[in-house]
Amino acid sequence: MSTKRDYYDVLGVKKNATHEELRKVYRELALRHHPDRVPAEKKKEAENTFKEISEAYAVLSDPQKRALYDQYGHAGVDQKFAREDIFRGADFRSVFEDMGDVGLGGGFFDNLFGDLGFDIFGGRGKRSRGGARESTPATRGADLEIAVAVTLEEAYKGTEKTVTVPHLDPCPACGGSGAKTGTSRTACPDCHGSGQRTVSSGIFQMAQRCPRCGGTGTIAQTPCETCAGEGKMRASRTLTITIPPGVDNGSRLRMKGEGEAGAKGNGDLFLVVEMRTHPGFGRQGNDLLSEVSVAFPRAILGAEISVPTMDGGVMMKIPPGTQSGATFRLKGKGMPELRGRGVGDQLVKVNVEIPRELSPRQRELVEELDKTLGG
Repeated sequence: MSTKRDYYDVLGVKKNATHEELRKVYRELALRHHPDRVPAEKKKEAENTFKEISEAYAVLSDPQKRALYDQYGHAGVDQKFAREDIFRGADFRSVFEDMGDVGLGGGFFDNLFGDLGFDIFGGRGKRSRGGARESTPATRGADLEIAVAVTLEEAYKGTEKTVTVPHLDPCPACGGSGAKTGTSRTACPDCHGSGQRTVSSGIFQMAQRCPRCGGTGTIAQTPCETCAGEGKMRASRTLTITIPPGVDNGSRLRMKGEGEAGAKGNGDLFLVVEMRTHPGFGRQGNDLLSEVSVAFPRAILGAEISVPTMDGGVMMKIPPGTQSGATFRLKGKGMPELRGRGVGDQLVKVNVEIPRELSPRQRELVEELDKTLGG
C-alpha cells in the first residue's frame, strides 16, 4: 500500500483543477516552502515538502500522467514511469518566469533532485559541494528507448524477447577521442574547458552544456577522418530481455547500463511496451474484459456455462432471470500486478441470444409462455 499522499491533497486543489490553477497553486507553495526562505531548523522539513509538491505538480501538469493517476492512483504512475521520468517534461521554469528575481535558482532545483540522478531542467551530471556543476556534466552516455511489441498472453505469463539495439561505439580509428591520430584534444575556447556556459532566464541563472564542445570541455582541432570528429560510430547489438508478468501498454522497463557508452558510464536502455490487441479479451488496468453468449432459455432458468480465461475454460453460474448485458466477476482471473502485489479479476458480460427463426412448435411454446407471463 502506497504511503504517498494524494497529489490533489498535496497541492490543495480539486480534481477538476485547470492547468493554470495548478501553476498558480504550485508557485505559491514553492515560494512558501523554499528551504532558503525558512529558518535553519526547518530547512529539512521544507526540502521534503518542496519535493512532495514538485512531484505532485509534475504529475498533475502532464495530461498523460494525470490521466493515469486519476484512473489508477500512484500505482498507475509508478508502474508506467521510472522515478526520474515523473519529472521529465515538467516545465518548472515557466511557473516563475513572470515574477522577477525572487531568489529561486536552477541550481537549487538541481541540488534538490540530484538524489534522483536527474536534472529536471534537462541536463545530467552532478554538482560539487559548493553547488557549481563539475566541469564534465555530459560524460555519462545517453539513454536509449525502443518499443517492444507484447501479446496479452506474454504479458500475462511474462516472457523473453530478443531486441536489436542501435547505439554508438567508440571510433576504432581514434579510440573515441574524435581527434586525428597523432593529435589530441584541446580546451574549448568558448567555455575555457569548463564544459558549461551560464545563462539567465527570468529568476533562474543556470549552467547549461556548452554547445560547441557538448559539455566535454575539449574539442578536436584536427578531427578524425573516420568519425568526422564525433569519436563514435553507429553499431547495433542484440539483447535478450525479460518481460515481467503484468506489463501494460506504455509500461517502461529500464535496463541499466545498456544505453550509449560514455566516459563516466553508460546510459540506460528504456523498453516501452506496445500491447497487441487480443480477439477475445479487453483490458482495464489489471482486470480483463470478455463476453459470452447465452441462449435465452438458460438466461431465464439459470445455468452453468463455460467461460474462456487466460488459464483455460472455467465454469461460471448465472442466476435465473439474467438480463442481457449483465456483468459477472471471476475473482483472480485477471492480469497479475506488475510488481507482484496481487491479481486482477475477469469481468464477463453476458449477451442473451434471441433466435432469429423458430419452428412452428417452438413458436407455439413461446406464445404459450408469453400468455403465462401476462402478455
